[in-house]
Amino acid sequence: MLITQGPQRDALIDQKLAVTLASIAGGINAAAFYAVGFFSANMTGNVSALSDHLATGNLSGAWLYFAMIVAFVAGAGFCATLLIQGERMGVIGTHAYVVLFEGLLLAPVVLIDIFSSSTLRIPLLVIGLAFLMGLQNAVVTHLSSARVRTTHISGMATDLGIEMALAWHLRGKQNQNTDANNTRLRLHLTTMLAFLVGGVGGVLLYAYIGSFAFLIASIILCIFGLRGILLARQRFPSAG
Repeated sequence: MLITQGPQRDALIDQKLAVTLASIAGGINAAAFYAVGFFSANMTGNVSALSDHLATGNLSGAWLYFAMIVAFVAGAGFCATLLIQGERMGVIGTHAYVVLFEGLLLAPVVLIDIFSSSTLRIPLLVIGLAFLMGLQNAVVTHLSSARVRTTHISGMATDLGIEMALAWHLRGKQNQNTDANNTRLRLHLTTMLAFLVGGVGGVLLYAYIGSFAFLIASIILCIFGLRGILLARQRFPSAG
């Protein structure tokens, strides 16, 4: 899932990637909202909230939304930098290394949530998570050539509506267009359901074990990344 690129990458690989990382993103995003009342990955909502605060002159409330947007963009940019540098250095499995890095960076979120003062807890938590969600969305977007997005539900919902309309107009026909449309339809629907189920699980876990819910997500990402690195080294032993 994390090492196959280009024409070798098929719909099943994309779907597995979407289910795995979208469920984690959904869990992190929903758990953060349950914990502090902010969505770390919802840039559409955050930009809208920023606009509202600026329009009403509530500058003291605007800065956190602005910081989350900047952090999300910075996470995506940092991911792209890692991938570009890894490619230049001939590193095999760079996407897997980035996912592992995300998992390692997520672990300190537990400490932030537990030990930060009440004043610093919310901004540190949501800004840090926004950075990681930007990083994750970028690595998946780059790996799948933008076919898979794990946090961009608005875009997926739009694509889902388009694909459903196309499926209706292509009903009764069996050709290359219908097959491609059905593949995209399954991918978008699966990704959204994975995000939803992950969100439910994230909230339930946080309600039961608190901040350690983020630690579970961190461990899953680290295992996922390490597995990708090992597979890459097995497939390309001379380059590892």
